[in-house]
Amino acid sequence: EVQLVESGGGLVQAGGSLRLSCAASGFTFDDYAIGWFRQAPGKEREGVSCISSRDGSTYSADSVKGRFTISSDNAKNTVYLQMNSLKPEDTAVYYCAAGWGTLLEDEYTYWGQGTQVTVSS
Repeated sequence: EVQLVESGGGLVQAGGSLRLSCAASGFTFDDYAIGWFRQAPGKEREGVSCISSRDGSTYSADSVKGRFTISSDNAKNTVYLQMNSLKPEDTAVYYCAAGWGTLLEDEYTYWGQGTQVTVSS
């Protein structure tokens, strides 16, 4: 059974940091890219950052460049999203997903249930 389990969300003040984890199982981790997406209330889901488990290449949305860092521990089948200098507009449910692409939702096959991140001003 394919599973993607996010953890690490919570409530943090603006300027603070959180680290999200995405633990994957049930598929060949090294064959996939893992992406982080987020959906704020009343808004469409958007891509945040992704990493290729095969070669470690990464791509991030302009809105998070310089603040968020994605990394992967292939031995643990886990991808992390280190989020620094958080802003209230980063408040959203964050999802991880496994697929083949960059930050287009249609390129991702497997999805986690999401973890809430709330940034207070």
